[in-house]
Amino acid sequence: MRFSVSIGRCLWLSALLGAAPLHAQAYQCRMPERITVPRITPDAGERRVPVTGYTLALSWVPEFCKPREGEPRHAMQCSGSNGRFGLVVHGLWPEGRSTWPQWCRSPRSVSPVEARQNLCMMPSANLVARQWAKHGSCMARTPEGYFKATRILWNSLALPDLDRLSREDGLTAGRLREAFILSNPHWKPEMIGVRLNQRGWLEELRLCYGKDFMPARCDARQLGARDSAGVKIWRGL
Repeated sequence: MRFSVSIGRCLWLSALLGAAPLHAQAYQCRMPERITVPRITPDAGERRVPVTGYTLALSWVPEFCKPREGEPRHAMQCSGSNGRFGLVVHGLWPEGRSTWPQWCRSPRSVSPVEARQNLCMMPSANLVARQWAKHGSCMARTPEGYFKATRILWNSLALPDLDRLSREDGLTAGRLREAFILSNPHWKPEMIGVRLNQRGWLEELRLCYGKDFMPARCDARQLGARDSAGVKIWRGL
């Protein structure tokens, strides 16, 4: 059954935390004049498994864009023409016990209107469309429901200043988790995943939620880097 708890639970969470709405961690965000939503072709088979929780993956744009700045399909977030971004939503992913559901067949697709509503949170129409097709289709009946849940979780967060943290000597994954908790006291270190590349540069934060959409302990796959791991944060300079 899609959405094991109602979206009302997410609305309750947002009201409880009293967080102000956010547009990604956007230093600037300017909409393109035209938005084209691509058709997404699955790159794997459909997989339906019971949902045990969720991951909200937050991508650090300066690191993502470092090798992609000149690629047309990443122009929205990487060219600078539509602004500068810090943390943005990569996706809201349903999780299973040992794997995850994906590519569930749905007659629904993302409209240009829905894509535009989310572009300052997820600055790529291709990303918006793909996240619905691969993940959202396995947890919501419509793209609108999926992205509403994503926005509610996103708007409940206060984001740490990663620019400032990047200048700290001896920065570790534990210190990064600590900085996130200072801004979000209801979170605990074991609920915050830190994904680094092979050279120790920050790629993503992965926030773990239970079936009730409340923060929950990550499993080893979600948790990523240990607290002692050194972290470097590219500022895009």
